[in-house]
Amino acid sequence: MTAFARNYDLKIIRRRFAAVCVIGIVVALSSSRARAQEPPYFVAYSHAMEEPGNLEIQMRSTAASPKYGNPFGSATVEFEFGTTAWWTTEVYLSGQATGNDSAVFNGFRIENRFRPLLHEHWINPVLYAEYENLNEADRSILEVTGHDGVQDYVVPNRIQRAETERSLETKLILSSNFRGWNISENFIAEKDLNESDPWEFGYAVGISRPLALAASPRACTFCRENWAAGVEFYGGLGTATSFGWRGTSQYVGPIIALSIPRGPTIAFSPNVGLNDNSLGILYRFSVTYEVRQIFGRFHRSGQ
Repeated sequence: MTAFARNYDLKIIRRRFAAVCVIGIVVALSSSRARAQEPPYFVAYSHAMEEPGNLEIQMRSTAASPKYGNPFGSATVEFEFGTTAWWTTEVYLSGQATGNDSAVFNGFRIENRFRPLLHEHWINPVLYAEYENLNEADRSILEVTGHDGVQDYVVPNRIQRAETERSLETKLILSSNFRGWNISENFIAEKDLNESDPWEFGYAVGISRPLALAASPRACTFCRENWAAGVEFYGGLGTATSFGWRGTSQYVGPIIALSIPRGPTIAFSPNVGLNDNSLGILYRFSVTYEVRQIFGRFHRSGQ
């Protein structure tokens, strides 16, 4: 074992994630799979909801090397279930490993999205509410709010893992589809339930489109209609007492995604920090499976 490998205590991640990953992979691979419906964003949300009864399983990773800090990699497992046509619920489990430091299980998130207008409109609103129970060593960076910045990612894990933040995060999601394009705008408001700190704000904007709208006459994996490209902008907007751009971090990142027929959707996005308070470069990668009518499959298998 190399010296670098000895710096990682992987027992925490293995204990917490082994059962989750095995269940997710077995369910996904033993079922016929469909292409994920949502645009390939990593931070922004669109108005696409999970179909009722379907389960989407996603493994999402984020890696960065902050200035004056150790490189890290974060892994998040997501289970998204279509409860009804207007309600999608999701559970996240997150962990991270930092070079020359340790590996940490960070905690969980429970998310719910509600779509008040089911028919397609020029602007489609979605209401979002999430409960987070995460220690301060979280590196998933699923959103940026308040004055989050590079200074949060250079503190040793032994210090940050001792502090657990329980917070409420809400979003107003506005999303539009036009001639194959999707444009989504998210306004984020987050409140630490443990502290008397003010509300923190952030935003995310995503723009994406499939490379082709018409299907190819022949079956193929790498046809243009199976690819999608886009770009995301996101960052903090300060707090209720100091709203604005000052002292925030801002990012932009192109996205490329491939939806393999009857297989996974694979997406990649390098994100670039736009100011000194941001991480220099973030690398994001995800693999997503959608399992149709999961409870119906369990019912049929038990007959």
